[in-house]
Amino acid sequence: MLRVLALCVLFLLVQPSFAGSLSWITHDRWVTVERVVDGDTFKTTKGEKVRLLGINTPEIRHDNSPAQPFGKQAKNALTALIADKQVRLSFDKEKKDKYGRTLAHVYLRDGTWVNATLVEMGLAHVYTFAPNISAAKKLLRVEQDAIAAKRNMWSHKRWRVLTPKQLRMSLLGQFRLIHGTVTKIDKNGWRFELGKLTVTVPKRSRHDFKRKVLKLGQQILVRGKLRMSRKGKWFLSIYTQSDAYHIN
Repeated sequence: MLRVLALCVLFLLVQPSFAGSLSWITHDRWVTVERVVDGDTFKTTKGEKVRLLGINTPEIRHDNSPAQPFGKQAKNALTALIADKQVRLSFDKEKKDKYGRTLAHVYLRDGTWVNATLVEMGLAHVYTFAPNISAAKKLLRVEQDAIAAKRNMWSHKRWRVLTPKQLRMSLLGQFRLIHGTVTKIDKNGWRFELGKLTVTVPKRSRHDFKRKVLKLGQQILVRGKLRMSRKGKWFLSIYTQSDAYHIN
């Protein structure tokens, strides 16, 4: 019995001192960064590709696709934060995306939340998909401050928040944030209008979406890809609660 007890004590003593025991208890884990791919993606020394959860950064140049404004700055910022370091991966409900990438919130040894730091710097916007939405409210608060301060990407015409009156054909297909006043609400609550922009919740997303009580004249900020119907009407689909929130 004493021998078994001694072995147990030895096992505890040889656990990693850099919070390795945290991984064992919470399922978080530590990885070493080998290479930063872009502003929201990196590879570990073991070949794992990690995508920062809950955010999206401007794109860097890919093949024939030009870089988006602040794409290079976002990559440089992530590189400065995590390059060649050990970082902690923390997970939500789904750990992989359809491309096989690991989805995680990333933390430095000092507790810095990398995902939120990029949003705070104005080098990322909130980008969530159910069921991985546990951190959405916190990220939105950080984003609102960055927008108000017009930090980095929010100072550029490609990213600044628009109103429905500013919609034009050159914006078609872009992911944008739109600030508008509710002018019409369908009785089922899954569709409303901000002037000439119609906002809808697709059927496949409704089971994860709690309908909010909307009022005519209410100020709303919505986000999503701008599209146009066959009838020439602007519309945008929202998929989670964080894709639309009240300003007042």
